[in-house]
Amino acid sequence: MVASMTAFGRAEDQGDWGRAVWEIRSVNHRYLEVSMRLPEDLRVLETAVRERINARLGRGKIDCYLRFETEETADSELCINAALADKLIQACATINGKLPASEPVTAIDVLRWPGVIQRQPPDPEALGKPLLALLETTLDQVVDTREREGAKLAALIEERCATATGMVAELRGRLPEIIAGLRERLVKKAEELRVEIERDRLDQELLLLAQRFDVSEELDRLDTHIAEIRNILSKGGQVGRRLDFLMQELNREANTLGAKTAHMDYSNTSVELKVLIEQMREQIQNIE
Repeated sequence: MVASMTAFGRAEDQGDWGRAVWEIRSVNHRYLEVSMRLPEDLRVLETAVRERINARLGRGKIDCYLRFETEETADSELCINAALADKLIQACATINGKLPASEPVTAIDVLRWPGVIQRQPPDPEALGKPLLALLETTLDQVVDTREREGAKLAALIEERCATATGMVAELRGRLPEIIAGLRERLVKKAEELRVEIERDRLDQELLLLAQRFDVSEELDRLDTHIAEIRNILSKGGQVGRRLDFLMQELNREANTLGAKTAHMDYSNTSVELKVLIEQMREQIQNIE
């Protein structure tokens, strides 16, 4: 299945181990680039997190966040950094002695100071299993969203491929008419100039003209590239780069078609094809 590179996933869970929230954002990028933000006490899980993301996602710029809070219960022990609290009390007493009228420092004021209340750091080994399981749930959301978006992108590209195929077929069907029109114009021009042209010489000129402005090869290559685009879309997987390469090939053929300006239909078809190609290219930039 074709997958987009744009997605968002969020999952949260809680238990006696605490409460955790994973958020993963994915946008288009040339390669797979993973940025993550984990609590300092859980940085040891970074390698495992990165491995799981790499296993599920092929391309894209990935931003991964984890918010974690330990579960506080009535039985939880409250640890106080007594040494730090003593220093704070002494410092407050010193400052209060220098002020004419100061508010007394309460115990709550001391306890609010960072580091006075010491919380037991989380145990990465004990938390690894539930946190990584929750990460997989978040990745499931991301992958599901990317696949749904990818299916829509594939449908849009397929629609434009069908339009391009119809334009190529229409122009191919008109080639004999276009060449005949060129012959008529050449003969008419000769009559206007009152130039008598030998029949053999006219046939030779028309043959050279037909060879010069023949676009059968370009049309065949356009059909081949479009067929390959459809084949790639049907196989799915990480196809963004291959599709982008085919867009370059399609654009080259469309440019060649426009350069052979023997008839207005050539130019019009070239312009319309370039519009379709650009529309497909914009969608492909977001395909994994």
